[in-house]
Amino acid sequence: MDRRRVLKNMGMSLGYMVATPTLLSIVQSCKSEPALTWTPEFLTQTEGTVLSKLVDIILPKTDTPSASEVQVDVFIDRFAKDVMEKEKQDFLKMSMTKFTNKALADSGKEKAEDLTAEDLEPVLASSLKYNKDEQAEMFKTINSYTKAIANGDTAELDDEVSRFAFANNLRGMTIWGYKASEYVGENVLAYLPVPGEYVPCGDLQELTEGKAWSL
Repeated sequence: MDRRRVLKNMGMSLGYMVATPTLLSIVQSCKSEPALTWTPEFLTQTEGTVLSKLVDIILPKTDTPSASEVQVDVFIDRFAKDVMEKEKQDFLKMSMTKFTNKALADSGKEKAEDLTAEDLEPVLASSLKYNKDEQAEMFKTINSYTKAIANGDTAELDDEVSRFAFANNLRGMTIWGYKASEYVGENVLAYLPVPGEYVPCGDLQELTEGKAWSL
């Protein structure tokens, strides 16, 4: 896969991509965090280990660094801690637990820290296998669940739907965090640290060689 070309052509289609002071500070703080030795601030150490493996399954090393090499895992953990509301934090924890439990059951392992990429990849793939109609039904179920929780009601979410919610959210946050990283921002996307002439309407191929703009 030519990920460099894919990223160049990706617009800011994810709704998260807003350059708020909080977001920029999170991106800045992740730059100096050494890979594979970070200590999660929201997730547990075990959950952080699983997260690092999962983001690298989604974006492995190719002609560009892997997701963990540009600290996407650190970014997601800090975003969850500093930006997510309590209900969304709880939902992330709950859905991740159900995802991890499925990987443990399928692999026959007892400890999440022992899960390998080979154990996690099939669960991730099966959690994202649904067609558009099936996904639409799952989103309706998720919305009903989150509304019930917000209203203080007791609600349960099916394990399969929970795993889909986690995998889908993680995929989106991984791509978003990767695009927001310093390396991708400066070396893959169109990067202009000092703005030049404002061109309100121009040919993208001529202006940036077809690249989406960096943050």
